[in-house]
Amino acid sequence: MVLDTNNEKFATSDEKIQELTEISQKYSKIISRAILETEKNIIGQEDVVKKILISIISDGHVLLESVPGLAKTLLIKTMADIFSVRNVRIQFTPDLLPADILGTKIYKNNSNSFEIQKGPIFHNFVLADEINRAPPKVQSALLESMQEKQVSIHGETFQLEKPFLVLATQNPIENEGTYKLPEAQVDRFALKILIDYPTKENEIKIIENNTIETEIKAESILKPTQILEMQEFNSKIYADKIILKYVASIVDSTRNPDNYELDLENIIEFGASPRASIWLIKTAKANALINGRGYVISEDIKEVAHDVLRHRLILTFEAEADEITTDKVIDMILDKIPSP
Repeated sequence: MVLDTNNEKFATSDEKIQELTEISQKYSKIISRAILETEKNIIGQEDVVKKILISIISDGHVLLESVPGLAKTLLIKTMADIFSVRNVRIQFTPDLLPADILGTKIYKNNSNSFEIQKGPIFHNFVLADEINRAPPKVQSALLESMQEKQVSIHGETFQLEKPFLVLATQNPIENEGTYKLPEAQVDRFALKILIDYPTKENEIKIIENNTIETEIKAESILKPTQILEMQEFNSKIYADKIILKYVASIVDSTRNPDNYELDLENIIEFGASPRASIWLIKTAKANALINGRGYVISEDIKEVAHDVLRHRLILTFEAEADEITTDKVIDMILDKIPSP
């Protein structure tokens, strides 16, 4: 798509858009290198890798849904190596306590005083493995850190080191011994990404990579300061008012489907919140950046719409009984709402 800056729907100047595009192209080349480096270890998950990079650039968190054994731990470790940041894996279990994640105060005999012992949340990339296996009070312990990028321990507040990413996983096929994530918790995730099984050809490559004597290690591509620069620049990418109206229409249609001639009244029980609109724009900007553009187009919105909205729509019991998924509903909305 060629940006027609003479059209009234694009109110910014040619020079400004050109400047933003040139910077985006510079970052896009770096991200392309990062993707190639990730593919040394992560085979056949190009879309997942791209979406996680989108979440990092837009400074959001990710909820991954997949069956065990699809390299989620390897993925975040590889990402951490590429971005030169510290990472940690926390296995969520029914007996986990908030202090096991955040930290606590411990008494030191030699100093006759209490000292703060920080928990594993004080890392840049945090893999919350099987988050739905921990009770709600533990899940809620992540709320402050995810939203405010800070942790409170016994009345003292500590800022988390940036960049900070929580990548939580849950198993969609096993419900025994699990606790459903509270809606407030789910809404904190910018994206919900579904990971599917690899193809037969990709599985052969996976077998080859994991049965050789030499370990394949990803090289460092970016420094943490460069990630922060990219996150700051992402907010500057141009999104025209017509794009904002498009996003607002998509989200509003989940609450008022009749206004858009969508037969969803008995399908959607609760629509998406304004946070969905914000993340649609933020992640669409990141998608534009990855594609080397300094401006958002409707295709950027469509690229991230399912991942942003699928966990923010609550369907009725009747819809679930009829095996209607949120992805099907989002398809209906995107087909109905005219793109600019």
